[in-house]
Amino acid sequence: MARKHKPEEIIGKLREAEIVLAQGGTVADACRRIGVTEQSYYRWRKEYGGLKMDQARRMKDLERENARLRQALSDLTLDKLILQEAARGNY
Repeated sequence: MARKHKPEEIIGKLREAEIVLAQGGTVADACRRIGVTEQSYYRWRKEYGGLKMDQARRMKDLERENARLRQALSDLTLDKLILQEAARGNY
């Protein structure tokens, strides 16, 4: 079963991989050192590359807030549609 890494852990592992790469290692060496596949490394680098710890936390908080607001909007839209149907007498 795959382990879910926290954003802080991912950023730390990416920094460790950067050190290996700076010392002349390959991506495969860096991935082996941090214990992830190359696919995970590239996915993490795409999402978290260049972020600091506090920026990653803020990003995750904003993603949670965005999901909450999307859910609230969809609930309100559904309520509006139900009320429109009832107002026309189509229930």
